[in-house]
Amino acid sequence: MRHAYIGERSTPPRSGRVLPGSHPTGWYLDGRHRAVCRADIGGGSVDRDVPAPMFSRVHREQTSRLGGFLGSLEGCSLDLHGFLKALSRRWLTAVVCLVLAIGAAVAVTAWSTPEYEARTQLFVAARTSEDTTQLNQGQSFSQARVQSYAAIVSTQRVTGPVVRELKLPTTPEELASRITAEAPLNTVLINISVRDTEPERAARIANAVAACFSAVIERLETPAPTGPQRKPGTPPEPVSPVSLGVTQMAVAPSAPVSPRPLLNLAAGVLGGLLLAAGIVFLLETLDTSLKTTQALGELTELPGLGAIPYDKNAPGQPLVTAAGHSKRAEAFRKLRTNLQFAQVDDRPRIIMVTSSVPGEGKTNTSVNLALSLAEAGVATCLVDADLRRPCVASTFGLVRDAGLTTVLIGQARPEDVMQKAGNGLSVLASGAIPPNPTEMLASARMSEVLHDLADTYEVVIVDTAPLLPVADTIGLAPLAQGTLLVVRAAKTSRDQVRTAVEALNRVGGRILGTVFNMAAAPKGDSYAAYGDLPSPRISVGRREIAPMDLAGEK
Repeated sequence: MRHAYIGERSTPPRSGRVLPGSHPTGWYLDGRHRAVCRADIGGGSVDRDVPAPMFSRVHREQTSRLGGFLGSLEGCSLDLHGFLKALSRRWLTAVVCLVLAIGAAVAVTAWSTPEYEARTQLFVAARTSEDTTQLNQGQSFSQARVQSYAAIVSTQRVTGPVVRELKLPTTPEELASRITAEAPLNTVLINISVRDTEPERAARIANAVAACFSAVIERLETPAPTGPQRKPGTPPEPVSPVSLGVTQMAVAPSAPVSPRPLLNLAAGVLGGLLLAAGIVFLLETLDTSLKTTQALGELTELPGLGAIPYDKNAPGQPLVTAAGHSKRAEAFRKLRTNLQFAQVDDRPRIIMVTSSVPGEGKTNTSVNLALSLAEAGVATCLVDADLRRPCVASTFGLVRDAGLTTVLIGQARPEDVMQKAGNGLSVLASGAIPPNPTEMLASARMSEVLHDLADTYEVVIVDTAPLLPVADTIGLAPLAQGTLLVVRAAKTSRDQVRTAVEALNRVGGRILGTVFNMAAAPKGDSYAAYGDLPSPRISVGRREIAPMDLAGEK
């Protein structure tokens, strides 16, 4: 059987087994597109089918061996759809580039000195007799020489006398840079163009250049006399075999040829678009943050338990109980439901909520998840175990001085310092900030406190410090029965998420899934307003009927 080679020897898949004494040598695809492991056994070679999911995992493990470089480039390639989405996300950058380019074009047009171009035309003729053969020969001679003549127009033998004759405030070299001469192919014509800031002067210079150029060419083509000075009765002096005549005199142009406003504007728009596309592509390539739940799932291989949309009112109203039936509140209810059904056989009761770095919304997620559970009638306790920057007590407006640290040092029992929040939620604040938070959170006493709370409540939500800056959460992770990793959309980098997951796996932490926080709300969702329920209206003495009373439930 012929096989298509896939890769070199790799670590056997976790769900498969390798026969004793066998040595895997490579992975192949057979004719039916099945993954086949080829192994050497006792000098022979055998093939073993591998299920497609197992093969894809092995292939990913092989790819990961290339190192962090490939990991940093994950998601950098952009197709047209992805580029348009990136352009829509960075529309402000594109607009700024376009405005700057158009502004530069307008500035160049405004600051450029107008230039006028005057044109004249010369005809090169050969001095021959009326014989047809000689006329043809003269025509061929003129066409052969006219290209060389055009190159002489801008030389100092022409520009020098013109500068002196017209008393121009310039040098012959500078004047030569403003003169252009061309000879159309298969013609005996020479077109001369002169540019100047004044239209009348441009015409005078062009006519003077044509006259001086004609004289120079005729002198150059005139053979030099070889004998003594001519005496009476001797043959006449040699004359030039060619003559140049002006067929079109230069006139003062009515409009400048430079600058061209429309052309500059079009160039500015095109340059701005190209600049915007280049900058957006560069930013997207260098940006390693995660922007979609799909990208997060592909990176971590963990289930996405929830995506919390960005809400500009969240800083002022962090609790979902004040948000009613907003998209953000419904997202936390969906997270609650997904969490309840994620681990049916082994449902965790001590759930730790953390993030890679600060500013990802882990405390907000912990608080609102606990409120959502309490709203559903689940006996829930929220523990503030972030002993670096505790925020749970201030979020609810509770007392922070007595709490977890008070219990850990033996000055109180959990029920003595437990406080009540909305929906019957029990909150154990952080207490005084200790000098050794890492040791306290990893202590046996912390484990006892968590298990005592788990015996009292159905679910214990533990808000912890970020994983990467400090070691507090690493010591606490083995004590929890599950961990939720909060990732902020378009903020947290791939390396930070990868490092956080590896840190939790290294200490044996059980990661239940991820929460994608501050995600972009889906556009064009016609079902979005379904959850916007009207507030009930209350009237004294007489009950007013709300629209929902008439419409009924749907």
